[in-house]
Amino acid sequence: MLYTVRLNKFLTIHLLWLSALLAPAQAFAQEQIKQDTAATIVPAEIPADSVLPGQKKPFTKSQLLEGSNRRYLRRAVIPSAALIGVGILTMHERGSFAVRDARNRSFAEFSTEADDFMMLAPLVGLYGFNIISSQNRHHFTRQTLLLLSSGALTAGLVFPVKKWTDIDRPNGKPWAFPSGHTGYAFTIATFMDKEFRHKSPWVSVASYSIAGATGVLRVLNNAHWFADVVAGAGVGILSVNTVYWVHAKLTKGGGLNTTFVPVVFPEGGKGMALTIQF
Repeated sequence: MLYTVRLNKFLTIHLLWLSALLAPAQAFAQEQIKQDTAATIVPAEIPADSVLPGQKKPFTKSQLLEGSNRRYLRRAVIPSAALIGVGILTMHERGSFAVRDARNRSFAEFSTEADDFMMLAPLVGLYGFNIISSQNRHHFTRQTLLLLSSGALTAGLVFPVKKWTDIDRPNGKPWAFPSGHTGYAFTIATFMDKEFRHKSPWVSVASYSIAGATGVLRVLNNAHWFADVVAGAGVGILSVNTVYWVHAKLTKGGGLNTTFVPVVFPEGGKGMALTIQF
């Protein structure tokens, strides 16, 4: 019985993640219909060297070429490896214990559930910008697919490592390293940075501030070690950059248009066919 309760609590945040992403399903479908209709006249990405209304500087070629191996190494692999490395090095070392001891001295009674929901706050900005602004990096449907893919990759990295390391949290509960909350928080923050950094650098500042605050609250709640949240941040950053890098490789800088069409099979059965245009 006790194991079941723990399992339910462990899965709660990941179910919240999925429900937050699937909530705009109706708007997603409506937008897909609009895009399929206008696919031949609306570009999938903002052209290089263009200036959007209210934008001070044009995009440079390097900013849009997410498929650049050098850019991927500099912006994803190196910073992520540094964060994950710090997490691994401090996993059983004095640094994490010192942070836990400082928390116990100064915030022994601290408890909040804000960290369960704070990390989702930038998503409100994401879909809000889609409603009021045309200065988006990608169309709504592709944004959602990229975000879902990034979240799935984060989960695919976090869960196996949690089981493999099998480290208890400061509060005695299992599966500490790395922090899933922090991983998801930095997944969303990095995604917002990718999509809206050109609109305003404050979007990136606000998103990463919320992600950082999520990690701090996980430590203050005695739910994670310092090493867990640092490594979780690295996983989130790596996941989003990897998805954008692969997406750029597949599309070669252009659109990846998908279309569903009804089909009739030779034996008379009916179905749907998916076409993908690279």
